[in-house]
Amino acid sequence: MIEFELERGRHAASTLVEQVVSAFARAIEGHSLRAGALLPSVRQLARTHDLSTYTVTEAYNRLVSMGFVTARRGSGYRVAARTQVAHASPALWQPPTLTATWLLSDVFADHSVPIKAGCGWMPSEWINETGLHHALRATSRVPAARLGDYGHPYGFAPLRERIAAQLDRHGLPVEVSNVLLTQGATQGLDLIVRTLLRPGDAVLVEDPGYCNLLQILKLAGLTVHGVPRTPAGLDIDALERQAAAHQPKAIFVNTTLQNPTGTTFTMANAFRLLQIAERQRMWVVEDDVSRELAGAGAPLFAAMEGLQRVLYVGGFSKTVTPSLRCGYVVAERDVLRELARAKMAVGLTSSETIERIVDKVLLEGRYARHVELVNERLKDAHQTVEARLDALGLEIFHRPRAGLFVWARLPVEATRAGAITTAALRDGIWLAPGSYFRPDDEASAWFRFNAPYSMDDALWRFIGRVR
Repeated sequence: MIEFELERGRHAASTLVEQVVSAFARAIEGHSLRAGALLPSVRQLARTHDLSTYTVTEAYNRLVSMGFVTARRGSGYRVAARTQVAHASPALWQPPTLTATWLLSDVFADHSVPIKAGCGWMPSEWINETGLHHALRATSRVPAARLGDYGHPYGFAPLRERIAAQLDRHGLPVEVSNVLLTQGATQGLDLIVRTLLRPGDAVLVEDPGYCNLLQILKLAGLTVHGVPRTPAGLDIDALERQAAAHQPKAIFVNTTLQNPTGTTFTMANAFRLLQIAERQRMWVVEDDVSRELAGAGAPLFAAMEGLQRVLYVGGFSKTVTPSLRCGYVVAERDVLRELARAKMAVGLTSSETIERIVDKVLLEGRYARHVELVNERLKDAHQTVEARLDALGLEIFHRPRAGLFVWARLPVEATRAGAITTAALRDGIWLAPGSYFRPDDEASAWFRFNAPYSMDDALWRFIGRVR
């Protein structure tokens, strides 16, 4: 077994996964590990280096994607043949082609980019491993007969009850009949678009806003108009103008720790938005997937308005794991019934097995303590990344000290952002320029940084060269 030291704690320059990948890549390139050599098993490496099995598995999968290692069922992970390893060498590594297809789908399977500063998910080693393992074991003991059908169209009832209780603690009293489970929050948004809107309808979105939502709206043939996002929420004067000019049927907003800016609505800003929505008789679609990562006191549109005009969307990708595709929509019962019909029409029921696992994590997986620890780690990551940004003279839009994202502007012409992003990929760095989050794809010198994935010194050396 090769020997290597891991840097841990808040000041670590890279994640544990990245450090394990680098250690094995160096050993293979330096011939300390020969072609065909068997790597330690996942459990063995996890035990000897005090790592989670998720961390080791993710590291090994990245080594496979990069061509350093091969994996065969029953024979473990072995060092790849010399021709494959030579191709994987950083000097010969070829970055993926930067296209919309890669950004929307292939990026989730492409482990070849070492530094994912622009990604939208938590580090795999931050998963609540103990709680998840407990939930998996508990679910494995469920009699097969209970898992032998499609499940209920609205989803697993105990999880819906738990979501209703969770929302009640946030000031939104709802019944189980107001909760529909979906295959992630993004499917919830898609169902709302399919059910309440028609091609050609005008809708309002935040500018910048959630990039996957923009693609959903484009695929639905809607006319999309942007409203500038501010540190307090939305530019209310611009919202008034856009609403009066276009008579939109709906507005889509991130309430807390918005993707990509990390901002949270103030109560006053939320109240003004609801006033305009009522006057214009438009739906308010509240995407609130990051609420568990935010501090207390953030407004909740659905609680303020009472579900007459608001549809609330949530999920567990940020606090349980993104691989368990489990989200939900909360709405008035008649509207929810139509959403359930759309859900059945386009994909049948959501997975009851996954919903049982998530329910067990929430019930018995020390979920509250896990979220508390994640929030502490995120605060530390934000402080580190803000210090690096300040040192390089980049403008920071907002300093949330919570959630995943920091939105910062490079002191360059907006038209250079695309070239900088392409150059970063050649250095093994994935950046997320502002154009990805604009409804009109307009060039922008702003970039989204995922705080825990932006700790590597190589990222900041690159930013220092191009700024």
